[in-house]
Amino acid sequence: MYITTGEAAKILRVSPKTVARWAKDGRIPHILTLGGHRRFPRSAVDEVARRTTVF
Repeated sequence: MYITTGEAAKILRVSPKTVARWAKDGRIPHILTLGGHRRFPRSAVDEVARRTTVF
């Protein structure tokens, strides 16, 4: 299942801009829709959430 940048941001407790930057840097795998929007595999976001500590 793929989720949006906003949904990923809520799970990771960061801003959507941070999620976009992490995707650009290769920290979170993603696909681009035909409209150019990022979609993230839910399993990948969950894995990043387990590995990342946000204060």
